[in-house]
Amino acid sequence: MMNTTMRSGEACHELNHHYEACRLLAYPDPASPLFAALRRAGLDPYSLRAVPAAYARLSGAPWTIGWGDTLDVRPGLVISQADADGRYARRLVRDFEPPVREAVTVQLSQCQWDATVSTVYNTGPGGKGRDGILWLADGRPSTFLRKLNAGDYAGAADELPKWVRAGGQVLKGLQRRRHATRLVFLGGEVGAAIAAGERAFP
Repeated sequence: MMNTTMRSGEACHELNHHYEACRLLAYPDPASPLFAALRRAGLDPYSLRAVPAAYARLSGAPWTIGWGDTLDVRPGLVISQADADGRYARRLVRDFEPPVREAVTVQLSQCQWDATVSTVYNTGPGGKGRDGILWLADGRPSTFLRKLNAGDYAGAADELPKWVRAGGQVLKGLQRRRHATRLVFLGGEVGAAIAAGERAFP
């Protein structure tokens, strides 16, 4: 197994914290039918203590809290900042770094590791019926992973900007994030990369 000693560094945390933001009250996924319906009705999906009865049949999954955490989140859940930070740290080490170690068979630089783990944090690793940056829903390796394991680092980096859809929609926030993540993967400084993403997709 490669990259056994790698740990997520500052670039990974800064990407995740910049694009996820931290919310201490559970909210529906921005690409969900519930989120869209609440917006249309002029209701704030980010301040939802309970799902209004008129919208109870609409899915808000996956519900999210803290730094983009979707594990064991239910409508109305409230956590503290310490809880959010703890959830983030635990899940990064337990759920997002290991799939990268297991899937990637070439040595990664710190920048490449941070960019890859950050993307896995956002998309999930994939497999088991869901597409992710490492594996497709049917268990086949993604184009990103195939190129990476072939040593085509530039080609792998160019796959990142393709992952900009949620719920079938292209989201500007994801365009900004992938633009920045690609630059970090290629060795760019994270602050400059985030600024470049904002400029590329104003």
